[in-house]
Formats: sequence, C-alpha cells, structure tokens
Amino acid sequence: MPTPRIGGVAIIVALVAFGMFIPDTTGHHLWLLLPSLMPVFLAGLAEDLGFHVSPRRRLIAAAVSSLLAVVLFKLWIPRADIPLIGTIITFAPFAIAVTIFGGAGICNAFNLVDGVNGLSSLIAVVVAASLAAIAAQNGLFEVSAWCAIVIGALLGFLVFNFPLGKIFLGDAGAYGIGHILAWLAFLILNFIPDLTPWALLLIFFWPIADTLLAIFRRRIAGRPTDQPDRLHFHQLVMRALEIGLLGRNARHISNPMTTVILAPMFTAPAIAGVLFWHNPAAAALSIVFFAGLFVATYQFGARLASCLRLPAGTKVHFNRPLNLKRLSHRKGG
Repeated sequence: MPTPRIGGVAIIVALVAFGMFIPDTTGHHLWLLLPSLMPVFLAGLAEDLGFHVSPRRRLIAAAVSSLLAVVLFKLWIPRADIPLIGTIITFAPFAIAVTIFGGAGICNAFNLVDGVNGLSSLIAVVVAASLAAIAAQNGLFEVSAWCAIVIGALLGFLVFNFPLGKIFLGDAGAYGIGHILAWLAFLILNFIPDLTPWALLLIFFWPIADTLLAIFRRRIAGRPTDQPDRLHFHQLVMRALEIGLLGRNARHISNPMTTVILAPMFTAPAIAGVLFWHNPAAAALSIVFFAGLFVATYQFGARLASCLRLPAGTKVHFNRPLNLKRLSHRKGG
C-alpha cells in the first residue's frame, strides 16, 4: 500500500529544533553540521518526492555536503594508522579528498542498507550510541549531546517504521543521517588524539561492508555499480525466511524479522569499536575477524537462498565457488 517516504524530513526537523538548545561550550561549532547537510538532504528529498534524481547525482550531492563541511569546520581526516597511507594522508589535499570520498561513501552506504523496516535507522542508533560513548569518555559532552538528539529523533521515527512500516526513512533521511554520523566521527577523530580510525571503521562496519560487497558483486556480474540488485545481505535473509519458513505471502513478518536477525551482526562490531577505541592493533584485528565472518555468512546465505529455490532432489555442491552473476540473473532476483 502507498507509504510516505519522508520520514527523513521529521528527523532533520528534530535535529534543527533541538540542536539549537545545545550550548557551544567548546567552540567546536557543531551546529555547522546542519548547513553542510543541505545539499545531500535536498537531493534525497527531491528523489523522495518523485523528481527522479539519479544515484550518481545523489552521490555528487553527498560529496558536495562533505566538501562544504570541510570548508565550514576547516577539518578533515587527520590520520589513518596505516604505515603508507598514514604518511600520505599528512598531505592536506589528499586527506581532504579521502574525507570527501569517505563522507559521500557513508551517506550512500546508509541508503543501501535501508531495505527493510528499521534496519538503516537501527544501525544509525547503534552508530550514534557508539560515538556518544567514545566522546563521553573523552569529555566531549557536546558531541554526545548531538548523538543523543540523533538517537531520540530516530527512535521517534522507529515508532512508525518498525515493525509495520507506516512511514519510510527515504533517501533524504538515509543520506542525511549518514552525513551527520560520518562527520561526527570525523570530528571526534580530530578532537581525540588517541582515537584510532580502525575503531570508527568497526562502528560503521555493517553499512560499509554491505556497500563494498555490492560494488564487488555488481562488478563480477558485469553490471554498473550504481544499478540496484536484490542480493544485499538483508534481502537474502528475508528471502530465506519467506522461502524456507514463512511462505511467500508473509512479507509483513519476514521484513521486520530480518532486522531482528541482523541486529547482533551490526551491533557486535560497533561494541568492539567502543572497547578498542584507543587500541589500533586490537581494532584492526577485529576488522579482519568481522570481515571474514561477514563474507562467510553471506556466501552461506546466498547458497542457502539459491538451494531453497531448486527442485527437490537436486544435488548441491557447497565446495564450488558461488556464481553471483548467475544468482543475480535468476528469475525473481
């Protein structure tokens, strides 16, 4: 049934309304997040209202928002904790380019995981809570206050979005929240000298991992990277639930249940990021562990979803490489 896609408007209104009450006690001027948000928010809103803004143009708008944030804050990603890249990133033009690319990428990532009720917004709640925890440990209570407003706005939205999906986040909401959270992360990376970028990668692990996998999957399938498909992690879980357990007419159950099933998987890396925020080695090893687990689980899920569609008695060889190109062109997605 027709469903409003402008939940992001309410969230941004909440950020503007309550952000005005946060005192700028540290001189960081975090309220500048709001004007920097406008290019990507307006591009997403235009798409939500039916003006057909292409994915490429929305990505460009996200890059413009990150560039505007660089100009307003006069800050960018200061370090990488990787020997070679860490040396190169001390060169400001390169660091600014990486920051713009990273900010736009995170915006796009939150939009890509916005495929079932509550998923993108719950991931955003976990990310905001993780950033708030690190900020509070280091006395950055202004940052924690902004994270709290993001969480409150998202929880208010979730009342209507999860589990029934009476309103959707929309591109304005997904891109907008992605921009706000990305720049809160970039800012605390500047404000906290001991914070390792590996910890921030753990906190944003799930949307980043899903985006990188989508790019890889579409490339090997010979498709443009901006062309949607139906092989995201959450779509495989929902498909497996419908085919193997609930039936094809149970989308109202399988949709929110997918978010519940995935909740531990996107929460665990964020918890590791909070625990190892000042331990680069442990955080980097955690990235390797969760990346391996993500890929292995996806491979298993893709094979399972494919097997559930096969006629009874068909032999399946789980030791053979998964053909994503064939799977992506299979009837029905």
